[in-house]
Amino acid sequence: MASMALGMIILNIDITEGTPSTQLGPRMGMEATSLSRSLNRLEEVGAIVRKGDPNDKRKSMIHLTQQGLDWREVAKNAVLDFNEHVFSHFSKEEISN
Repeated sequence: MASMALGMIILNIDITEGTPSTQLGPRMGMEATSLSRSLNRLEEVGAIVRKGDPNDKRKSMIHLTQQGLDWREVAKNAVLDFNEHVFSHFSKEEISN
């Protein structure tokens, strides 16, 4: 995976239903041009595919490929490891405040 932004995009895609591309930008606080560039990169490397929404032809749904699912596991584990590392340096009282 090339960047933290790409990892966050992958983590924000629904693994069963897919996610409309229009929901990803606001969810992540990304500008449309940055998101579009990132989605193009993920599509080029085979991590995602874009499919039309069967209920609304104006929407483009983003789905993870098998490679995207594999990368999602890597990204998820990196986030969990990071959280564990950070939380290990604070008491429960400090975290709850």
